[in-house]
Amino acid sequence: MKPIHVVVILIALGLFMGAVINTTLQRAAVHCEVCLEFSGQEVCRSGSGPSREEAQQAAQESVCGGNVSGMAEIIACRNAQPTRVQCSAED
Repeated sequence: MKPIHVVVILIALGLFMGAVINTTLQRAAVHCEVCLEFSGQEVCRSGSGPSREEAQQAAQESVCGGNVSGMAEIIACRNAQPTRVQCSAED
């Protein structure tokens, strides 16, 4: 392999890694805590995102992920009305 090819590959790899790090380190604008009821107990989880809707969805999916099994239960959980939602903008 020619030295120029190695340099081009290293530059491309560096740009890719920079994009990944930049995306990972960007701060979310909104943080939400969502609570749902499962078997008589309230389960709360938090999530973050660039908007209130995305942060709330992330939190609700977190609640559902650890407390339901099977596709039907997951869909029902994602569509369930939360017992509590609390969101705040991050500074």
